[in-house]
Amino acid sequence: MQYNQLTQQEKEVIENNGTERPFTGEYDNFYLPGTFICRKCNAPLFSSKAKFDAHCGWPAFDANFPNAVQRLTDADGTRTEIRCANCDGHLGHVFEGEEFTKTNTRHCVNSLSIKFIKEGEKLPTVIKKNQND
Repeated sequence: MQYNQLTQQEKEVIENNGTERPFTGEYDNFYLPGTFICRKCNAPLFSSKAKFDAHCGWPAFDANFPNAVQRLTDADGTRTEIRCANCDGHLGHVFEGEEFTKTNTRHCVNSLSIKFIKEGEKLPTVIKKNQND
């Protein structure tokens, strides 16, 4: 099984650690009930219940699904990158201590890294990492 086909723009963000311009992503100002999944492998990452408006220009979530996201310190040591725990795709960065929500956490995510599935719709099958090795 192969990962989902990505556009060049999606590849730049997900596979090359790029960042989309602020306030341009389709999910920045988007608040329907459902689940946000990894655009590359379909792994569920965030519930729409965790989404909030941080006025930062990217979708913001105060929590991820358990074991869905891995955290890595950026090379410069100042930020923490978040990646899909299943396929290792770049999602964005996580910030703590800003006091936007009770969890005190903001996952700042590129819209190009995620895909929305409406509440009540069946989630697509997750493409497991080891199926591509």
